[in-house]
Amino acid sequence: MHLLFATSIVPDGALSSGYEIANQAIIDALRRNGVRVTVLGFGWPGKAPSDPENTVLLGSLDVRTDTAPLPRKLAWLASAIASGLTFASAKLRVVSEETVRDAIQAAGPFDGYILNSVQMAAAFENVFRDKQSIFVAHNVEFRSAAENSLAAKGAFQRTLFRREARLLEVIEKRLCRNARFVFTLAEEDRAELGVASDTRSVALPLVTRSELPSAPGTRPIDCDAALIGTWTWEPNRIGLDWFLGKVVPHLRADFRIHIAGSVPAGVSSPHPGVKFVGRVPNAQAFVRSAAVIPLVSTSGSGVQLKTIETFELGLPSVATAHSLRGIAHKPRNCIMTDDPAAFARALEQTVDQRVADVDGTDFHRRQIAALDRAIALGLARLGAGTREVVA
Repeated sequence: MHLLFATSIVPDGALSSGYEIANQAIIDALRRNGVRVTVLGFGWPGKAPSDPENTVLLGSLDVRTDTAPLPRKLAWLASAIASGLTFASAKLRVVSEETVRDAIQAAGPFDGYILNSVQMAAAFENVFRDKQSIFVAHNVEFRSAAENSLAAKGAFQRTLFRREARLLEVIEKRLCRNARFVFTLAEEDRAELGVASDTRSVALPLVTRSELPSAPGTRPIDCDAALIGTWTWEPNRIGLDWFLGKVVPHLRADFRIHIAGSVPAGVSSPHPGVKFVGRVPNAQAFVRSAAVIPLVSTSGSGVQLKTIETFELGLPSVATAHSLRGIAHKPRNCIMTDDPAAFARALEQTVDQRVADVDGTDFHRRQIAALDRAIALGLARLGAGTREVVA
């Protein structure tokens, strides 16, 4: 079976965000199931695709909102309003539908689409209607947009998020309805999207690496707690704000917290132990330098890739209930609580008691096996649909 994996940004091997990690895990699982996968989408400026022989590029595009100049943001907004698209999908309309069709034709004969997330699927929805498809819902985007509107600081931003939420609810449910099958990244998202039936969808257990992590061993500790993420993404920002505003004030003054990743303007903490370190050269080495990992997600949908990575590495952690969405097995060195004071106490106790790492090999192996089974279910439904069309 040959499938065209249509996505906004094609893999370049960097795996610098949860979205990119999830994409690579899904593509790898498709190929382990015997599928020939050709990826269609845009590349980051200055970065080559990691698998150029199986990639069809539509051009290069920087879709980051936080670093875009104001004129570009205004152009995106104008395009979104004029086209009736969401802000994220409007960013991709730098090429015509005819250009996308030509690129698809260049991929050669194929059996169907994997429509990866709502952005690309909605931007060129008419183009992808000629064949059967599987829709990959990374999140329930309309729910995230509604939560973002409640957390927005100003009236203009709040209005934009409300518009996104209204459009996304219609678009996501239409994409799910039109797809032969739906992959979600969290069990709870299936019902939210109206595809809870086992004949319509399955939740994908994910991994952050194809190779099994090494067994736990002695590692140097540079700080008490470490957090890393794309904090400019609103759901991540909401979790970070909760941690800094609600949890950190309960921590003792000498508790050392290192926070890596791009942080929006205005994010700070008066706690003397909080240090913002910016981009780090090796994300895995960074989290392994901490005695405990706070998993602080409080909003959004989908699965938390940082949670999966923490469990794969066997690192001690304290997690909110939301951070454990889509996780079937919580390791013994993870404490779950949503109470800020209890969260802080658990962090301190984990450090003081020198809670040990666990072997993440078994967790990783179970995730890989469950992911491959889930992918096989979707492929079987797509294959059955293809045969019905031929007949």
